[in-house]
Amino acid sequence: MPLTESLRNWACKIKRDGVTLWFACKDPATPMLAKALAVLVVAYALSPIDLVPDFIPLLGYLDDVILLPMLIWLAVRLLPAEVLQSSRQRADDWMRREGEKPRTRWGVVFVISVWLLVAWAAWAAWAAWSGSAA
Repeated sequence: MPLTESLRNWACKIKRDGVTLWFACKDPATPMLAKALAVLVVAYALSPIDLVPDFIPLLGYLDDVILLPMLIWLAVRLLPAEVLQSSRQRADDWMRREGEKPRTRWGVVFVISVWLLVAWAAWAAWAAWSGSAA
């Protein structure tokens, strides 16, 4: 199997598992730790905006290529086998029927909240530094 086909298959599985986590979040049999991680991953993965915008050289794609797949992998590993199987089936059905991953507004709220927190922390650090420098 050529490398490009292997990468395409891997990307499809990651995309499917992002949707799998969306369904696993709604399953009452999902353990609390797995559900908490899945909620964060789903909010970010299904958000129409990125935490690190893609136009930022190199860093813009690192979250899509490394961080997000690692978080999806970890969250999937925390799911019980029966939850994973039923959620994957629901995700496959969704992807076949809809043709694309779902979108969530909570992802936008999550990403904007992180940026606001980073901005506040930077402002607080600058204020503390400029206050001590005087």
